[in-house]
Amino acid sequence: QERMPQTPPFAAVFDNSGYNRSLYQSKEDNCGGVYYYDNNLLSGSLEALIQHLVPNVDYYPDRTYIFTFLLSSRLFMHPYELMVKVCHLCIEQQRLSEPGLDKNRIRKIAPRILQLLTEWTETFPYDFRDEKMMRNLKMLAQRIANGDEMYWKNIQQLLQNLIRKLATVSQYEEVLANINATSTDRLVVLKTKLQSIQGDVITVCNDPYVLAQQLTHIELERLNYIGPEEFVQEFVQKDCLDNDKSCYRDIKKTRNLEAYVEWFNRLSYLVATEICMPEKKQHRARMIEYFIDVARECFNIGNFNSLMAIISSMNMSPVSRLKKTWAKVKTAKFYILEHQMDPSNNFYNYRIALRGDTQRSLTAHSNREEIVTPFFSLLIKGIYFLNEGCANRLPNGHVNFEKFWELAKQVSEFMMWKQVECPFERDWKILQYLLSVPVFSDDGKELWTSCRSLYLASYESESPENPIEKDRWKTLRFVSEV
Repeated sequence: QERMPQTPPFAAVFDNSGYNRSLYQSKEDNCGGVYYYDNNLLSGSLEALIQHLVPNVDYYPDRTYIFTFLLSSRLFMHPYELMVKVCHLCIEQQRLSEPGLDKNRIRKIAPRILQLLTEWTETFPYDFRDEKMMRNLKMLAQRIANGDEMYWKNIQQLLQNLIRKLATVSQYEEVLANINATSTDRLVVLKTKLQSIQGDVITVCNDPYVLAQQLTHIELERLNYIGPEEFVQEFVQKDCLDNDKSCYRDIKKTRNLEAYVEWFNRLSYLVATEICMPEKKQHRARMIEYFIDVARECFNIGNFNSLMAIISSMNMSPVSRLKKTWAKVKTAKFYILEHQMDPSNNFYNYRIALRGDTQRSLTAHSNREEIVTPFFSLLIKGIYFLNEGCANRLPNGHVNFEKFWELAKQVSEFMMWKQVECPFERDWKILQYLLSVPVFSDDGKELWTSCRSLYLASYESESPENPIEKDRWKTLRFVSEV
C-alpha cells in the first residue's frame, strides 16, 4: 500500500513567493486554461483550477494550492458544487465506476484522493455541515472502499474525525447561546449607582496576571472555532464569476467570527462599567490601574485583542472624561501601552510587535511562547481591503489567483494562531464572571448597543463640567425616568 502524501504544517507552506509550479510536477501543467509567469501560477479558468485540485496516479497538488483554492473557490460556487465536480473528476478520470477495477491502480490513486478529502475535512470542516456535502463525501469514499476494502479503515477514521469536529462546534455554539441567554436574563437596567451590581472584578480576581490568563483562555477558545472560510464568506456576492445563480451567502457561516467580534465589544464595555461604577474616585483610580496592569500582562502574553479592548474602553468618553479620577492614576504604563497600539502609520508599532510575537511562536519551545491573538478587527480590515482592492477575475475571465494567494497567506497566519492550546490553568469562577456578569444596559438591551447608562454612571461619578455635558446629562436622566 502506498503511503498517504504527507503535508507540512501551515507554518512551513506559505512564504513570500507566489504559488510555484516547481513545488510539484503535473502532466496537466501545460494544458490550456492555466497561466504561469516565472513559474508562478497567476490565473486560470475555473474548470482548469478545479482540474488542478484533483490528484491522479502521477500527481498530488501542493498543500498551498489546496488551501488557497478551497478558501477562494467559494466566491464562485457553493462548496457543494465544487464537491460534485471533484467527485465527478475522481470517478471518471480514475475509472472508479468501472466494474472489476484493477486493485493495483486503486492502490496508487486511493491514498491521494483520501488525502485530499482529509485536507478538506480537517481545514474546512464547516463545509460539511451541509447534508449534501456529507452525502457526496460518503459516496466518493464508498467508491474507493468498493475498489479495495483495505481503505475502509482510513475512510472510517476520516468520517469519525469530521463528525467529532462538527459535534464539538455545535456544542460550542450551544454554550455560547446559553451564556448569552444567562447574561441577558441577569442584565440590570442600571439607571443609578444605587442599583449597582454585587462586587467587582478585583473582588473576584485581585491578580492582574491571572485575569490576563483567563482572558487569553476566552480569546483562544473563540479564535479556535472560527473557520478560515468565514473571512471569505463575508465577501460572497450575488454577482459571481460565471453569473451562476447558485452562488450563495449564508449568514450563519460567519457566526463564529461575529461571536468573536461581540466578545471584543463586551470586554470593552465590561472594563468601562467596572471603572465607572465605584462611587469613590480612589476606587475608580484603583480599578483603572488594575486594568492597566491586566493590559500590560496581555501584551506580555501576546494577547493583543484583549489588550486593545482594554485600551479602547479607557478611551471611551464616559471613562476618559473622569479627570479627577485620572489625576490619581499613575499613567506612565498606560501611555506606553497606548503607544504600542497607536493607530498612526497603519498601526506601525503594533505590527512590529505582532511580527515579533509571530516569529517567537514559530520557534517556540512551549505553548506559552506560541500564543498570538491578533487585534482581530484590524486583521479583518486588512483582508477586507485586499478583497476590495483586487478583482476576483481578470478581463479574460480567468480567476485572479495572485489575489487569492495573498488572501490565503493572510488567513494562513490566522490558522497557526488558532491552533494554539492555552497553557494556563482555567479558573471557572473568573471565566464565569467575565462571560456573564451583568453590565450596563438600557431597557433590556445589552450594553454594547448603547452607552446611555455608562454616561449616566460617569456623570454621577464626576459632575458635568461644561454646557454640552450638562445638557446631555439632563437628557439622559429624562430618558431613564420615562
